[in-house]
Amino acid sequence: MSEILVLHYSRTGKVAQLARMVARGVAEVAGMQARLRSVPPVAPVTTAAEPPVPDEGAPYVTREDLRDCAGLILGSPTRFGNMAAPLKHFLDTTGAEWASGTLAGKPAAAFTATNTMHGGQETTLLSMMLPLLHHGMLIVGLPYTEPALNRTVSGGSPYGASHVGGADGDLALSDDERELARALGRRVADVAARLARGA
Repeated sequence: MSEILVLHYSRTGKVAQLARMVARGVAEVAGMQARLRSVPPVAPVTTAAEPPVPDEGAPYVTREDLRDCAGLILGSPTRFGNMAAPLKHFLDTTGAEWASGTLAGKPAAAFTATNTMHGGQETTLLSMMLPLLHHGMLIVGLPYTEPALNRTVSGGSPYGASHVGGADGDLALSDDERELARALGRRVADVAARLARGA
């Protein structure tokens, strides 16, 4: 089985829910499975190191996860139209992987969540793609051949899967948001499988 790394940071749990939907989509492609991983939070002043394993949720990512993956799908909440600091901090530490081409030629995609409809989802998705492009990854999006992209009234865009949580963050993932997250996982896994076969 080849693995797609679904790497995310989730503060309120919505991005983690999207990550699980993305992982389900990956598993729908024959010979592919998802490896769910997260990154630890960061703070301006650190008084104690985070434990090596989080109390709940996906384990923290390792260098081996990057080396071993057949593709990478990044997820983050939106912070002023950009990815959250913990995910950016992790990506900033991947200079050795950049220099050695660990991720070059592998497919990649992004997903995000905001509380408001115009909270910067598309700029967040695009900004998350920049380090992936620097790593030489092949960006995969969501085409309008995905029916849910044409009917969604909340999250989802050609740039990746997303969720709109509402002003109080209490909205559940819509059926279209779930479908688009699964479609994103399937698309990245399918591209990775085709590349492995030389197709």
